[in-house]
Amino acid sequence: MIPYNEREVLKLLQEESTQRKGFEMIVAQYSEQLYWQIRRMVLSHEDANDLLQNTFIKAWTNIDYFRAEAKLSTWLYRIALNECLTFLNKQRAMTTVDIDDPEAAIVQKLESDSYFSGDEIQLCLQKALLILPEKQRMVFNLKYYQEMKYEEMSEIFGTSVGALKASYHHAVKKIEKFLEEID
Repeated sequence: MIPYNEREVLKLLQEESTQRKGFEMIVAQYSEQLYWQIRRMVLSHEDANDLLQNTFIKAWTNIDYFRAEAKLSTWLYRIALNECLTFLNKQRAMTTVDIDDPEAAIVQKLESDSYFSGDEIQLCLQKALLILPEKQRMVFNLKYYQEMKYEEMSEIFGTSVGALKASYHHAVKKIEKFLEEID
């Protein structure tokens, strides 16, 4: 297989005859990292797979509108994060939850997910992430798991680097507090 080169892929995307090949290279390059980013937001393997598929469908149908002002990965992350937010908002609207423990349904879904192979510590971290507002959770996931630079996140979120650093800092503090309380 040809090594991934974004400039070459962009050239392939510009020609109708090679557009499909270029997009296949994008899917091969970004599927796994996008899957895990989505999975950390929605927790369920099945939901993450569906949202990943939706992300690539939206990217394919809008590929002619990609202006290459940002990296392809930034554009894909933005689509994926928007898909996650839409999904989580719909899920929240459809789910009746216990007022005292709104995350209980999500934790129960995670614990019953046959694809979740984490130990007790990973389950505690996932529970801690659920207490975060969605944007803080997304920023934390991108920084902690993907080791994404704040500048790239700034392009995805359309937010200043300083605001993202503050979001990450607040997320870490909330997670630390949550983990201390369950000890």
